[in-house]
Amino acid sequence: MARHARYDRTTALEKAIGLFWAKGYHGSSMKQIEQALDMRPGSIYATFGSKDGLFSEALAAYAEQSGRELAKHIDGFDSIVEGLQNYLRGIARGCGNVDTAPSRACLVVKTLLESSNTHPALAAQANSILAAIEQTIAELLERAKANGELVQSVDSSRLARLLQAQIMGLRSMGERQLGSEAIAELGNDMAAILDGYRTQH
Repeated sequence: MARHARYDRTTALEKAIGLFWAKGYHGSSMKQIEQALDMRPGSIYATFGSKDGLFSEALAAYAEQSGRELAKHIDGFDSIVEGLQNYLRGIARGCGNVDTAPSRACLVVKTLLESSNTHPALAAQANSILAAIEQTIAELLERAKANGELVQSVDSSRLARLLQAQIMGLRSMGERQLGSEAIAELGNDMAAILDGYRTQH
């Protein structure tokens, strides 16, 4: 029975992520949450405590999944830098495709912006996730530097912050629906930032 309960919780969180991803915290009513999760109000409150509890757990699960996806992506490349560049271009492709749902990490940024003045705890959680993502990128850059892919003078933490700012900006630009070609060009320009720090062979 416990195994079945965990599966149900995981499924519910995946459905919650999809709803919050599309509509945000304030745009998701309890009625919509009930319908999306196919759960009665009492079951939702018994399982997650509150709407805030559900959102917080969904945000954490989503961030964990995004981290696994990044790690798996980088492992598919012999070069960490090339893996990161491909990852950046992939984000651009996702943002430029108006037929797909918004990019996953948009949920984190959306939460930070939406809840800063209304739900400080959720804003703090989103900020913590973004800090962790920045740290992960910095660690990848440090590995690339140790591998001789990047010049030794590069400040990995500073470059990671720059890349995260670019990613957040790109996702905001995606909301403008500029078209896939324009967004793809931005992705290429972001990837080119790393070329400026690569060692010459």
